[in-house]
Amino acid sequence: MEKGKLGVMVETKFQQNPVQVVQAKLKELEIGFKSWLAKQSLPVEAAVVTLTSGAQGAVIGAIMGNITSDISSTIPTPPPPASLSPQAMASLQQAQALGGGPLIQARNFAVMTGVNAGLSCVMKRVRGKEDVQSSMVAAFGSGALFSLVSGMGGANHATNAITSGIFFALIQGGIFKIGEKFSKPQVEDVNYLRTRGMLYNLGLQKYEQNFKKGLLTDVTLPLLTDSALRDVRIPPGPRLRILDHIQRDPELKKSK
Repeated sequence: MEKGKLGVMVETKFQQNPVQVVQAKLKELEIGFKSWLAKQSLPVEAAVVTLTSGAQGAVIGAIMGNITSDISSTIPTPPPPASLSPQAMASLQQAQALGGGPLIQARNFAVMTGVNAGLSCVMKRVRGKEDVQSSMVAAFGSGALFSLVSGMGGANHATNAITSGIFFALIQGGIFKIGEKFSKPQVEDVNYLRTRGMLYNLGLQKYEQNFKKGLLTDVTLPLLTDSALRDVRIPPGPRLRILDHIQRDPELKKSK
């Protein structure tokens, strides 16, 4: 070894995943945009939300229009006979409104999503919360305006707009309640915070249900014995690890 040369340090730089970098930048921009938007007045916020959501809806509608036009182009559609009843003609107009080309669908979806988002924004600012009532009001407005713009229904546009609005409101209200039911955060069981942490550290998470069935809570940890753990069907190996962990834990020793 040469004199004075003790070693060589090699610094390795790990290149970041470009996809993760882009996602982080987009998330940062989104957070900044929402922070700026929250400081604006109600008319400005509602207008911006309506325009941005309408633009997103227009893109989705254009894509849907391309797909439906490609499918419908392969299926010949004969002209409707003149003897069709008004109800049948109204149903045909609804199908045509939902099966238009890219521009028509872009317009329809832009109106539907933009109005829905704008009304939701206004209701949230006015009522101070986002609940099923606000969601249904926004859906009613978007459904009514969608009916007028797309030309769904017959000659009575006002009745059709109200009917479509009610239909949209009921659908979105039901979806909101279902999502609310499944998105409720699970209530943390305070009796098992220490137990859960101990089992996680020991890699024995699968035995948590055994602790709950045996009513072995955080309070009982200092009192656990090999017999108690055997009664709740903890195998010999895990029993030794749990007891050893309890004996080594200074917090548990204090609570004895």
